[in-house]
Amino acid sequence: MAENLEPLERLTDMFRKLDGVGKKSASRYAFCVLNFSDEEAAEFARAILAAKTEIRRCRICQNITTEEICSVCASEARDHRTVCVVEDPRAMLAIEKTRQYGGVYHVLHGTISPMRGITPDKLTIRELLARISPPKQEEDGETEQQPRVEEVILATNPTVEGEATAMYVAKLLSPLGVKVTRIANGLPVGGDLEYADEITLRRAMEGRYALL
Repeated sequence: MAENLEPLERLTDMFRKLDGVGKKSASRYAFCVLNFSDEEAAEFARAILAAKTEIRRCRICQNITTEEICSVCASEARDHRTVCVVEDPRAMLAIEKTRQYGGVYHVLHGTISPMRGITPDKLTIRELLARISPPKQEEDGETEQQPRVEEVILATNPTVEGEATAMYVAKLLSPLGVKVTRIANGLPVGGDLEYADEITLRRAMEGRYALL
């Protein structure tokens, strides 16, 4: 670049913060924004702010939603006795596209990775364990009317971090008397659920196995 344009450099640096975006791609995106009309640029900025301010985590499964409880957790048609644990919302959407799973989900929002400073307390493992624990008794003596979770499917990606996270969660769940299964090896080691085709995901779900 012949001249160091600070606003453009700053915009480029922001795009580089996105996963998988390198220096050249970030620069290309920044120049694309320069070609926006004033209204398009304003709409782009409003969309980013709206996503940050209006989207929250479901208080039950931790999936992203605009409501207190997401549509999956609120659905009476879903099997609330089966919980599928995934790394992020994109993996959940990938499984939903197969139309083969009728249970509910729990989103961890990452995997355990000491090298990147991601420890178990930074994931939603605590919230998952709370869902599996026996129903609490209210002050009036009545028990919360929530279906008892019978099976937890660990559907983290088949990567080193994904496998380690699955084993860690499985060990925590084992004493709680719930069936813990792992999705089958229909997925290639090192692959991501987000990029798997529907047939591969369906076979992985159908061929899940007990982890402990």
